Amino acid sequence: MKKWLVPIIILAVFAFALYNWAVGFNNTAVEYQENAKTSWSNVESSYQRRNDLIGNLVKTVQGAADFEKSTLTAVIEARAKATQTTINAGDLTPENMAKFQEAQTGLSGALSRLLVSVERYPDIKANKNFLELQSQLEGTENRINVARDRFNENVNIYNKHIKKFPGSILAGFFNFDEMARYKADSGSENAPDVDFKF
Repeated sequence: MKKWLVPIIILAVFAFALYNWAVGFNNTAVEYQENAKTSWSNVESSYQRRNDLIGNLVKTVQGAADFEKSTLTAVIEARAKATQTTINAGDLTPENMAKFQEAQTGLSGALSRLLVSVERYPDIKANKNFLELQSQLEGTENRINVARDRFNENVNIYNKHIKKFPGSILAGFFNFDEMARYKADSGSENAPDVDFKF
């Protein structure tokens, strides 16, 4: 064998190994990124289910002629804002996540005020449709929490993959950016004040 072939073979083997490594990194990053995007779609789907249930709940409560209109209006407006605030799964920036979360938090607050107001209306509390919707809402809140946790787990796997050396070198080359996680609302780490007055 000619001596000049040895360096060419070594370079070819090195180039092939480098190519395989780059392709493997890229394909794994794409898979992890798509898993995270699918998880985000599941988060949005859970919130959509909640929005649909809230619409039905509002219709049930509107049947009570003397129910506080300002409370219903607040829920309707918060629901409209929450359904308008969506994020493309490819644009999960911290800023977009904060806007989405702010809209969902506003809706949660309005819904809580609605449910507290209902306590003063025994006819509504005894309404079978209302009780069923309230139960479904509770289950949906659990679904939302599970979906957010799964989203964060998938984002964590993706972010670790693109940040670990030497993959971090290729991440920039292939335009893989860090994805934002879903964060708890500010102040949620503090226990709420509960005042039972009888």
